[in-house]
Amino acid sequence: MCCELYYPSVGGVQMVIQQLAERFVAMGHDVTVATTRLTTRKDDSLNGVRIRDFSIYGNFVSGMRGEIHEYENFITSEKYDVIMVKAAQQWTFDALWPVLDQVAAAKVFIPCGFSGLYEPSYAGYFRQLPDILRKFDRLIFYASDYRDINFAKEHGILNYSIVPNGANELEFEKQRDPEFRRSLGIAEDDFIFLTVGSFTGLKGHLEVAQAFEIADMDGRAATLILNGNKTVQNYSDVLQMFSKFLGVARQYGIKYFTKHVIKVSLRSIGIRVGKDDQMEATIRRIKKHAGKNVVVTDLPRPSLVNAFMAADLFVFASNVEYSPLVLFESAAAGTPFLTVPVGNSEEIAQWTGAGIVCPAERDARGYTRVDPHVLAKHMCKLVKDEALRQRLGAAGKKNWREKFTWEKISREYEKIFLTLLEEKIRKA
Repeated sequence: MCCELYYPSVGGVQMVIQQLAERFVAMGHDVTVATTRLTTRKDDSLNGVRIRDFSIYGNFVSGMRGEIHEYENFITSEKYDVIMVKAAQQWTFDALWPVLDQVAAAKVFIPCGFSGLYEPSYAGYFRQLPDILRKFDRLIFYASDYRDINFAKEHGILNYSIVPNGANELEFEKQRDPEFRRSLGIAEDDFIFLTVGSFTGLKGHLEVAQAFEIADMDGRAATLILNGNKTVQNYSDVLQMFSKFLGVARQYGIKYFTKHVIKVSLRSIGIRVGKDDQMEATIRRIKKHAGKNVVVTDLPRPSLVNAFMAADLFVFASNVEYSPLVLFESAAAGTPFLTVPVGNSEEIAQWTGAGIVCPAERDARGYTRVDPHVLAKHMCKLVKDEALRQRLGAAGKKNWREKFTWEKISREYEKIFLTLLEEKIRKA
């Protein structure tokens, strides 16, 4: 299994691969993860999964540096039955292009959304991509109608499966922590709004905060929890900082990457710009409102699961996504969600029955931009309709248990792998 970042790095890709890898080990399979070397990683295995790391950075567009030949040799010489790569526009996928024909194993690729499809700097990349995709035995998509699967269909590539994301049953099949509210200083009768995502400026924290500020709570006390991964300046390790910057470049494009580097550099010397400055001003105004409170935090994973369970409503206003894990996690917690139409969030709302979609516009590059006033109206409606929230929460919990646990999803992947191997044996 090949992915740009893996534990102890935190993120959606990392979580998905870790959930799948460890469950494959539990099924009796032999699993290795190929990923970027991090000095914070102390061991070459985790929960039965071997980790083979390489000092490589960059992608096809920005340029790749480091142990590229070592990685190519590792992939082409080792006797694996299946090699699965997650996400385009990053080195564990892009570095394989020259050697794909030499890989004897069944080749599986999860495109993961093609976030750069509309970016001018990636035009040449996507012109070459159809020929690369045809070299894989199976593509796996998370959504039935999104830019990556539509790209494949437009180029006549039909050897794909649709396997959704999910949430961890080992985390969410537990009782709520009665001390969670107290641990964050939240009153027992406060209505809790929660939003979760990295503090990149594109995950909707500002939009949710602005909507919360203007929302008419009809006299009810409320707290907004803004949870996010630590920003780049908190990384003490230089390699992890560089890796974080490259992750931003891969996901959001070179133009946004440049802006992000400048913003982080200014932030490190105490100057806040753009959404950072707006966020601080919004939080200050919220705290002046009687009955409204805001908590900005980066909770450790067990506490974050408790936050999902304690929340009355999960609100998601991200500008760009593919298949957001947080919506599955909200459903798993039995918490209703309100989301903008980003990635395949509308499909997740239908699949889980746990969510309501707030209308929002998409710009020419595919970014979702919600009007905070519109979002506030939808938040207020759900606050006042307790019966609807209960129905959504109960439906989400039930459907997650039946279809969207990682245990069930990992079995779907295993079935795909075994089918590919059977086809290879028949052809041989």
